[in-house]
Amino acid sequence: MQLATFLARRIAFNKQKSFSRFIIRLATAATALSVAAMIITLAFVNGFQYAVSNKIFNFWGHLRVQEYEPDKTFIAEETPWPPNDTTLQILHNFPSINYIQAFATKSAVIEKNKEIEGVLFKGVEKNYHFNTLQPFLKEGSFPSFNDTSYSKDILVSMPIAKELQIKVNDSVNVYFINQQQGRAAVRRLHVCGFFKTGIDEYDKTFAIGDLRLLQKVYGWEHHEIGGYEVFLKDYAGMDSINNQLFQMLPQGWISRTIKEIYPNIFDWLQIQDVNRNVIFTVMAIVAIINLITCLLILILERTRMTGILKALGCRDWTIQKIFLYHASIIAIKGILIGLVAGIGLCLLQQSTGFIKMDESAYYVSEAPIFIIWWQVAAVCIVTLIVCFLSLIIPTIFIKTVRPVKAIQFR
Repeated sequence: MQLATFLARRIAFNKQKSFSRFIIRLATAATALSVAAMIITLAFVNGFQYAVSNKIFNFWGHLRVQEYEPDKTFIAEETPWPPNDTTLQILHNFPSINYIQAFATKSAVIEKNKEIEGVLFKGVEKNYHFNTLQPFLKEGSFPSFNDTSYSKDILVSMPIAKELQIKVNDSVNVYFINQQQGRAAVRRLHVCGFFKTGIDEYDKTFAIGDLRLLQKVYGWEHHEIGGYEVFLKDYAGMDSINNQLFQMLPQGWISRTIKEIYPNIFDWLQIQDVNRNVIFTVMAIVAIINLITCLLILILERTRMTGILKALGCRDWTIQKIFLYHASIIAIKGILIGLVAGIGLCLLQQSTGFIKMDESAYYVSEAPIFIIWWQVAAVCIVTLIVCFLSLIIPTIFIKTVRPVKAIQFR
């Protein structure tokens, strides 16, 4: 066993009471707190971004493909277009696309007991993947479709149902506004269920029903639609896939990511990265300062030992390694404690959800957790490396120690 390693272990595991023991515990606690805080921050930020973005993706897909209409936002009413065979072939043959589904939206007014509420009626086809909306279904069921005529079921949001005092299986009058003809067509529909995403922009705006109803009311052809929702196998490559589709689609058709359509929500999610980086910086500084302070105290407390080792012929670097190894043991102990504490708290939140949030402000009712294990490992490894490198600085003080004065040091 090397001399530096042997002496570092003897010092580190010495049970003798001294002032440095308190400082060591303080440095260990600070390191553990920093690592735990970074792990928890990562899990919370990842979980928050994943949960909120998935709510949007589940409701609208990852990309939207439709005919280009200048001077019109992408959440406004769509002009009906017949499906384009070239567009459909490109989408079906694109390897990164999981599935596509047609949709259309039109302005409508829901009336119940002479109370009214304006909505955007989202029409979907019978092969619509309602399983993506399953987490949002709070009561009742999804619309049922038949092969003979359009479905008379409508799925409304909980806020709208509460506002109009609607119950499941109630009947409501839905007025479809035709701005071109200057009139409204009314249909009596059956409320099959309630949904709630937690995003007010959706919950106070949309109702879901049969696309064939819109085609009937507005006199569209049976195959005319508003556009396509595109769901990807992996949304991480959303931007690159969108760029490829944009180049491949025939003239007059365009592709946009949901991030482009709802930039306010996704820009807000990106701000969480800034908060994460600030916490990381503060926690790293706390851990480094405490370890450096701890090492300086250890060096001062062992000044006589340093002088004796120098008098016996030990080189400065050998003595430096003794204190570096000692400080590394403290850092490793703190990192391990922080790792267990951080992961433990994250798992506890996952299983119990004891940390609640205001859903109207944050889009989630409880703090979501998403642990990415390679990030946890990176936090521990990088923290150890940074701490070790920063600890080299105070050990330079050892070079200034003179054996004769050090041996007399009390």
